[in-house]
Amino acid sequence: MRFLITGTAGFIGFHLARRLLADGHFVAGFDGMTPYYDPKLKAARHAILARSNGFRAHLGMLEDRAALERAAEDAAPDVIVHLAAQAGVRYSLEAPKAYVDANLVGTANVLEIARALQPRHLLIASTSSVYGLSEAPVFRETDPTDQPITLYAATKKAGEVMAHSYAHLFEVPTTLFRFFTVYGPWGRPDMALFKFVSAILAGAPIDVYGEGRQARDFTYIDDLVEAIVRLIDVVPVRGAPASAIDTLSPVAPHRIVNIAGGAPVQLIAFIETIERVLGLTAERRLLPMQPGDVPRTYADPALLRELTGYVPDTDLETGVTAFVDWYRAYHAA
Repeated sequence: MRFLITGTAGFIGFHLARRLLADGHFVAGFDGMTPYYDPKLKAARHAILARSNGFRAHLGMLEDRAALERAAEDAAPDVIVHLAAQAGVRYSLEAPKAYVDANLVGTANVLEIARALQPRHLLIASTSSVYGLSEAPVFRETDPTDQPITLYAATKKAGEVMAHSYAHLFEVPTTLFRFFTVYGPWGRPDMALFKFVSAILAGAPIDVYGEGRQARDFTYIDDLVEAIVRLIDVVPVRGAPASAIDTLSPVAPHRIVNIAGGAPVQLIAFIETIERVLGLTAERRLLPMQPGDVPRTYADPALLRELTGYVPDTDLETGVTAFVDWYRAYHAA
């Protein structure tokens, strides 16, 4: 098949594109190479993808409709996967316009392109952050998500409902997936795993917010990609029979799916795993929770299992070891 993927120089987009290329598909990638974190890391990811004759890179910002249309014309996609976004919960307090431009205007541009091209399936990344300060024992796709506590979460929630309107009005089959703390090789430098490994290896202290009591449903990158690849073939159909847990809209070919293993781990335990893998002990600075942070994320993966027969299951030690091996190799090169 032919794919248009936004965000191919990003962590998740890179891994998904590499998997699809390995499976023999054509991928047109679109990325803005923004300086939110080191563009050299983004360029290195794209360079790996460029080794495949099935990959073509397009550079541009999501809010540049003309640039996005040129990439879409080149792709002639059967499937569009929209992963590009301004990420980061805390950065949204500092640079709100970046989130409005990329996550609202940019997503609207992707939806307009999908409207024009009518792909077989449109898949869009959302986030567990939409659950906000939910006190539910486990986060289900049907839980209320109307009280986001950061602009980042608000823009991703807006993307979900914008996509629903396009699915309803223009019959664009659309799947939204909510990610839960994705980690692994080639990960983002602003994420905790990257920061902790970098600091511990340098002998520097690590900042542990919330005194390490927060819990996260960590998802290893290869597991996430496997789930996405399986969901590509699970195309929502308006009016199709649905189970009691299915989020298929009654008025649109639109569905929301959690992607995670349903096994949250406390931050302190996460740090202890990193220490074991590195064979080093971190100097910890225990700090209060940061604005916009949440105490816990915990996915119910029942719908993912029902739709695909799959649930992420890579254990934390295996995933952290893979990241550390990559980190050492990347920084030794």
